[in-house]
Amino acid sequence: MSYQYHDETIIRHLASNTFFVFGSNLAGTHAGGAAKIALQHFGASKGVGRGWAGQSFAIPTMNEHLQQMPLSQIQHYIDDFKTYVQHHPHITFFITAVGCGVAGYKVAEIAPMFKGIAHNVIFPESFRPFVAKTLPRLTQKLLYSFIQPEIVLNTDPEAAIEQLPLSAAEKSFVRIILNTPMYPIDSNGRDRVYEIEDILYTLKEDFIDFPAHSTEALSFGGVVLAILELYGINERDFLKVWLGQQQIAAPAAQNHAKPS
Repeated sequence: MSYQYHDETIIRHLASNTFFVFGSNLAGTHAGGAAKIALQHFGASKGVGRGWAGQSFAIPTMNEHLQQMPLSQIQHYIDDFKTYVQHHPHITFFITAVGCGVAGYKVAEIAPMFKGIAHNVIFPESFRPFVAKTLPRLTQKLLYSFIQPEIVLNTDPEAAIEQLPLSAAEKSFVRIILNTPMYPIDSNGRDRVYEIEDILYTLKEDFIDFPAHSTEALSFGGVVLAILELYGINERDFLKVWLGQQQIAAPAAQNHAKPS
C-alpha cells in the first residue's frame, strides 16, 4: 500500500474524519503559516502548541520562546505523532510541510523523520522522495556515481546530483542518503562516530583512502552508515556491492507500519 500526497496548495476545508497536521510552537501562538490556517479553519486553540485540538494536530517545531527546536527534539514529537496515528486508524491525517516554513528547516531534514508511519496519512508532495521509499537496486555503478568527494563533501550537492546519469528513483535515493544526518551526530542527536569508525575499519583499503579519523573519512563513513540502515545490510554486504561482486534489491515491502 502506498501513501497519498497533496499538492500543498492552501486548504480551508477537510472531510470530518481528516485532521489538519501542522508545525507549531510550544506557546501555541499560531500566528503564521499552516498554524494560522489551523487556528482559523481547523479548530486549533491558542495556547495549545502540542497535540490534538478541534480538527487539527500540532507538532512542535519551535519552543515557547518562538525559537527553532533542534532536530532531535522535533523527532521526539514526530515519533509521538506516529504512535497517535497508528492508534487512530479510522482518522486520516493531512500533513503539511511541518517545520519547513517559519521554523526554517529543509524538507530533506524533516520528511525522513516520518518514515515508517501508518498509511492513514496524506503527505505533502515534497515529502514523497523521503517517505515513498521507492528505492533502487544497490549496484556498484550507483555507489560509484555519487560516493565521491565533489558530491559527498559538497555543502550544496543538488546541482551535482542533477547532472548524474541516474534515473529519477536513483537520484531520489542519493538525495535521501546525503540528507540523512549521521556525522557528527544523527537526526536524533546521537553520536555515531564509533559506529562510523568501525565501518571504515571493516572497509579498510578497499574503500576510498582518507587519513584515519579525518573529517572527510568520517563524512564518507556516515554516508555508508546511512545506506546500511536504509537497506538493512552490513558492512560486508556493502563491500561486495562496492567491489562489483553483488547487487542488492530494495528492501521488500519497506517495512511500513500498519494501522492496528
